[in-house]
Amino acid sequence: MAEEKKLVESITSMEEDFAQWYTDVVRKAELVDYSNVKGCMVIKPAGYAIWENIQKELDRRFKETGVENVYMPMLIPESLLQKEKDHVEGFAPEVAWVTHGGLEPLQERMCIRPTSETLFCDFYANDIQSYRDLPRLYNQWCSVMRWEKTTRPFLRSREFLWQEGHTAHATEEEAEARTEQMLHLYADFCEEVLAMPVIRGRKTDKEKFAGANATYTIEALMHDGKALQSGTSHNFGDGFAKAFEIQYTDKDNKLQYVHQTSWGMTTRLIGAIIMVHGDDSGLVLPPRIAPVQVMVIPIQQKKEGVLEKAYELRDRLKAFRSGTAEAGAMAMAGSGFRVKVDDTDKSPGWKFSEQEMRGIPVRVEIGPKDIANGQCVIVRRDTREKLVVSLEELEEKLVEVLETMQSEMLERARKHQQAHTYTAATYKEFQDIAEHKPGFIKAMWCGDAACEEKIKEDTTCTSRCMPFAQEEIAETCICCGKKAKTMVVWGKAY
Repeated sequence: MAEEKKLVESITSMEEDFAQWYTDVVRKAELVDYSNVKGCMVIKPAGYAIWENIQKELDRRFKETGVENVYMPMLIPESLLQKEKDHVEGFAPEVAWVTHGGLEPLQERMCIRPTSETLFCDFYANDIQSYRDLPRLYNQWCSVMRWEKTTRPFLRSREFLWQEGHTAHATEEEAEARTEQMLHLYADFCEEVLAMPVIRGRKTDKEKFAGANATYTIEALMHDGKALQSGTSHNFGDGFAKAFEIQYTDKDNKLQYVHQTSWGMTTRLIGAIIMVHGDDSGLVLPPRIAPVQVMVIPIQQKKEGVLEKAYELRDRLKAFRSGTAEAGAMAMAGSGFRVKVDDTDKSPGWKFSEQEMRGIPVRVEIGPKDIANGQCVIVRRDTREKLVVSLEELEEKLVEVLETMQSEMLERARKHQQAHTYTAATYKEFQDIAEHKPGFIKAMWCGDAACEEKIKEDTTCTSRCMPFAQEEIAETCICCGKKAKTMVVWGKAY
């Protein structure tokens, strides 16, 4: 028992030191490891499997809207990057440059893509000729590099994995519709699959993407009250098209510029899952995204028939098929449960602690007495609730338990967000909340960037978004007292 206790005690309490708790969970759950490349991480199988499930489900949803996958080069010539002034200025501090090819200096240095707008624009300039070529709905799965000064696994690393969608449209209206469509797709994915509630809204001009006309965002609240930007969608208008001469001939045989969008989600989502759902025992994974949903743990496994029964249950659960919507959602794409057997020679108590550390949604305990009684024990990771079920009913009960767990995890996260969202009517009240109550702050704003900057200087809070769901808290700006234009959600962020 001493060793089993030590496994859990090796995680720092989140109330004691949240940053260290996060690092402990990432390492002890074996999601990542550090590498010899400063600021870059090794994503281990347990972490990459989560990303694969995120990728699989997002890719499915993208394709349902007509999106196709492509791949662009990882290197961008400097002259190409320079074509859109605002864009290059926005990314200049984060760019990593390649200056040599082998032993020879390059005639023109190349940057390792921090994002691929310029590459897509260069491609579209030749690929799009007529209105018949539109819309172009492309996405790529790749890695990008941004030379961050301060890094933390998943949340901020120099190289990270993501998807970046890039679309081209005939009209401004079509581009705006696609921009908002993808933002809502992201929000629905976070809530339905990651059990993570988000606020949907528009970024201020100060916080929008370099070169965009408008940036839309989904903002999630972590357990420690800090905000995490979890997905963005950008409307570029025709700015990039004019810089790169992306034109098409319309139905009246007149030349027009295309209107473009871009949208992306990254491995940062894994950090969000950890910080929204984790506890002092480790990771807690929502069932729909968990690489392993069920861990079968044999009790007294050296006794005759116990391991064999555990393997039999595993094979049954893997092969399970159900026509119910809940079962289909749990399986993500119609396959059976994602299940493993812990047949190591460790003690049951150690296995329980390890299953909890790794965030596996449920465990199924099966021992000699259970086999004799035709039953097993299901234990939920999030609540530790135990349920004795007959072996005949196991599949149906697991569907029920996993679906209940998924919905209750979302509801708990939503209640946490609501309990840590505050409203400020005066600047003094705003400052007091910012200092003493971690979370979102709803307050009115006049639209002046000077007020936005002053709030950041005084409180370290940034504007997270101007939410689609607006409220009129007051008639005047929280900072300057002038007439307010919009309600903004503010917060301290990762």
